[in-house]
Amino acid sequence: MTLLIHISVALVSLLISTLVYISPSRTKLHISSGLIFMTLASGTYLVVSTHSPLLRACTMGLMYTGVSLFAVISARNKLASIQISHN
Repeated sequence: MTLLIHISVALVSLLISTLVYISPSRTKLHISSGLIFMTLASGTYLVVSTHSPLLRACTMGLMYTGVSLFAVISARNKLASIQISHN
């Protein structure tokens, strides 16, 4: 059950990260950051509780985190530049 929740949260997180990259907003940034945290927390729990191979889990986790953080940081920069141009 935890694995299903973990995968669902990760997929929704990637979707929201993509949406926030395309159309940045402060609310979407907060939601995306929360989902990234939830994914990392549930992934850590799964690795610890199931004693899964750490190298495979970390590789996939780093790839997910890299893609998600790229989208969130890019969206944050876009949002900051929009706010600066309006001032």
